[in-house]
Amino acid sequence: MYSVRQASAADLAGVRAVANRFGNLSGWPQRPDYLDREMANGRLHAGFAGDAVAGFGATFARGGLLHLADLFVLPEHQSSGLGRSLLESLLPRDAPRVTFASSDPRALALYVRQGMRPVSPLLYLRGPLDALPGHGSRPAAVTPTEIAGLDADVSGGRRAADLAWYAGLPGVSAYRLGDGYAMARESGGVLLVGPAGGRTTQACADAVLAVLARHRAAGAARLCVFGPNPLLPLLLAARFTIADLDQFLSGDGDPVALDRYLPHPDLG
Repeated sequence: MYSVRQASAADLAGVRAVANRFGNLSGWPQRPDYLDREMANGRLHAGFAGDAVAGFGATFARGGLLHLADLFVLPEHQSSGLGRSLLESLLPRDAPRVTFASSDPRALALYVRQGMRPVSPLLYLRGPLDALPGHGSRPAAVTPTEIAGLDADVSGGRRAADLAWYAGLPGVSAYRLGDGYAMARESGGVLLVGPAGGRTTQACADAVLAVLARHRAAGAARLCVFGPNPLLPLLLAARFTIADLDQFLSGDGDPVALDRYLPHPDLG
């Protein structure tokens, strides 16, 4: 017997166990992590097989846009209808909504049946920083408030509280260069860049490359890049490799600037 409801603090250990089965917390070495943020500022629903957590889903809001950040069901409970129930409880069909679908064809089909459409591949890149070209401009360290407007322009809606929460974590910095911005986190010897973007594709590229140059001592970096972003071929030419691939789906037009926005893998 399956059921779905808003997750409580008592359910979080079960949610974390599901997340760990899929390796979702590998990039979050300490708490608070993105699941804590989903619990505090998003909508986190748990799916149960009897009394045990068998799956979970969560959304973040960016203005009027809903980003489905998570939808995971344990393998032994997949194809049971639990994933569909979680999705229906989180995403109204009449709401602007986006998500990153895994490579599992069943997940893609589930989202399409819910009225979403595949728009672009989202590539997870990882590579060394020593092969990137130098950048003549140094980005300015700023507060999250100073980049909130730029982020809203490219990501589909304003989320000042989420940016401030992320900036408050150890190792996280926010930068601005002209009409571009980027947030970066050094953790475990790797620099994670995102969210990042700009009012133009050039402003986006300049900001990201300047931040990568500023943190060259980190040695390696990870980024999420949509297929149309002109940074993609540049990074691949600099010995970055594609570590994973998702499909970006949207349920209402094209609210995200695919050619000048780099999302955070967990915060969207």
